[in-house]
Amino acid sequence: MKSKPTNIDILEISNPIGKVLSVKGISVVLYHSVKEISRRDWAQAAPDNNLFLQLDYLSIVEKHPPKGMQFCYALYYKNEVPAGVSLFQIQFFKAEQNIQNKDDNKPPCLFSSIARYFKGLLASKAEFNVLINGNLLLTGEHGTYFDKNLVDESGFVQILDETLKYTHSELDKRKNKLSGTLIKEFYEHNRTYSSDFAKKISFNEFTVQPNMVLKIRPEWKVFEDYTAAMTSKYRVRTKRAFKKGKDFEKIEFDAAMVEANLDRLYELYEGIAANSGFNMVNLNKHYLLALKEKFPDRFKLTGYFLDGKLVGYFTTILNNHELEAHFLGFEQSLNREYQIYLNILYDIVREGIDQQVEEVVFARTAMEIKSSIGAVAEEMYCYLRHRNSITNKFVKPGLEYLRPSQDWEPRNPFK
Repeated sequence: MKSKPTNIDILEISNPIGKVLSVKGISVVLYHSVKEISRRDWAQAAPDNNLFLQLDYLSIVEKHPPKGMQFCYALYYKNEVPAGVSLFQIQFFKAEQNIQNKDDNKPPCLFSSIARYFKGLLASKAEFNVLINGNLLLTGEHGTYFDKNLVDESGFVQILDETLKYTHSELDKRKNKLSGTLIKEFYEHNRTYSSDFAKKISFNEFTVQPNMVLKIRPEWKVFEDYTAAMTSKYRVRTKRAFKKGKDFEKIEFDAAMVEANLDRLYELYEGIAANSGFNMVNLNKHYLLALKEKFPDRFKLTGYFLDGKLVGYFTTILNNHELEAHFLGFEQSLNREYQIYLNILYDIVREGIDQQVEEVVFARTAMEIKSSIGAVAEEMYCYLRHRNSITNKFVKPGLEYLRPSQDWEPRNPFK
């Protein structure tokens, strides 16, 4: 007798489903695996300048997913012409595992007290699935794209809302009960329409840590041009960091080296992830190797060796005009003595200049040290809606616990 299929089995064998939406001429087809999708139609609808919405990348994440993650994909048509795409991730969330109990120095206030209450309550009880429009592995607008020549921005919110409700209903049929929806994430310049999620369809707007982005100036042709633009104080700081890291042997890994060092790479990553206050993603060990095998030139992993031992590494992905600083890891016990992290940040800048990108995306966390190498904070807006309309009214006061409470002072290293 055959065993009963799991949720993942059901998702993988399902057939694509189509639905006509209320916005004139727009329909959507829902898929539960990259293998089901028409590559021709997706390639026509997805943006050429965003690797993270293309099937080659999405297939890697699906094949090597973070723990507890499943997927859905929406392909939109305007009068049967491919017109847009959405990425949905279904992430199992258990508060006692995802939220670390870290004290902060904020003076007590009403909102922080409520946050601590929600945090304590959730940490003991909360287990649920969240539907995410976007990518938990990245920072930035990598959730939905429409061809503006085919889809008017005025219909964006309605299209996405109907798609989300449709996705919920289809997942319900597959016994994949969802508690809520997270839309991540939008830059300030797109807030003019993203805020409509909160106004029109009952999403709660919130921010978390900002995205840290370094704009590469056209006149920076080599790394020394970048340091020449600094004040003397920060040039001295840069030289001191390099002096402390002078004993590193830095090696760019090929796929064979990534595979040979998988356990150590993951160990170093886990050490950093465990120190994070809020962590929704548990990276798949084979994800980095798959990236290197699929994108040998666009994905780079650089290792730092000390006396023959791997003590740190960083990864980057070239995404059109941007260089994305991806996952990293380092031996924290050695960081103060050798300034591993600061050396990593400078080496990522060097890589961005060498590749002549327009900007380097450093993502979240460690905002102050990233600002000290020239990155500027760009606020990102997210939107959360609980499935239960009554519970949804009480979501916003509890969202404060998602925002890290640390204060930081922006730096400017340039003249």
